[in-house]
Amino acid sequence: MTDFYDRAQELEQKQRDAALRHQEAASRPLGASLTHCDDCGKAIPQKRREASPGCTRCISCQTLAERHRR
Repeated sequence: MTDFYDRAQELEQKQRDAALRHQEAASRPLGASLTHCDDCGKAIPQKRREASPGCTRCISCQTLAERHRR
């Protein structure tokens, strides 16, 4: 027999899983990757574009952008 705490724990887990799925879907870039970096204009390697769909920056510019966000 399930009690109040078991049902509450199941509900909490379902809500947490739904929130994580939502966050993961929202953080995925949409569209095709650019062939050249928006910031510096250098070509973005094919491997980078395939590994990170929707990328708009080369690795060095993306690294700088992430450092500035912190």
